[in-house]
Amino acid sequence: MNLWLESYDRPLIIGHRGASAHSPENTLAAIKLAMEQDADGVEFDVKRCKTGEVVLMHDATVDRTTDGNGGVHELTLDQLRQLDAGNGERVPLLDEVIELTVASPRPFLLNIEVTNYTTRGDGLEQLVADVVKRHACGERVLFSSFNPLSVRVLASLAPDVPRGILYHHDMPIYLRQVWLGPLVPHEFRHPDYSYITPEYVHELNKHGKRVNTWTVNDKADIARMAQAGVTGIIGDSPQTMKEVIGNR
Repeated sequence: MNLWLESYDRPLIIGHRGASAHSPENTLAAIKLAMEQDADGVEFDVKRCKTGEVVLMHDATVDRTTDGNGGVHELTLDQLRQLDAGNGERVPLLDEVIELTVASPRPFLLNIEVTNYTTRGDGLEQLVADVVKRHACGERVLFSSFNPLSVRVLASLAPDVPRGILYHHDMPIYLRQVWLGPLVPHEFRHPDYSYITPEYVHELNKHGKRVNTWTVNDKADIARMAQAGVTGIIGDSPQTMKEVIGNR
């Protein structure tokens, strides 16, 4: 049984790009800090670099989060490793995140967001599925993407790993209303938190979909998400979420 699909007595606390409020996003330091802050798991973004490895990076370029510049797909792993991703941290491999989180005293959940938004594709889905299979960690992994086509590909490559469709209000209507949902096997919906009401969550649950929402940082919003009955809350500070949810 995949751990994301278990029943829990409170919302899962999921660090957004690790504990990114306190440490550079999508780095091993941020992942480790989320573990230390007693998160149930982390959400992070992956991309394929020029030499074919799967690395953690949200943006299409390294400009915002490192001291370098250029597209991730234009840089080799060696070039990426030379960059400072904040506080001396390096751009990590997906393999390294999995290896780090295995050390958790309890199963630590991984929400791997696949950021392949082109219709042509670059093989990222296959690479990610291969890494997860190699580490035999599928029981604690959830795949997600804003691209329904990526979710569909992942369903065929790793059918035992649950999947979530991401969306927000600024997307085209066919994406923000998930019109392609019936054609894309998935267990989770990942709307931004402005969608969330008890009625919205109930309606999705009624149709067999669990709900993880993002990016929730304000204490009042965290409490509201918990009261609405979401499965998981993704936020920059697991510590803050723990303070709120732990008092419930």
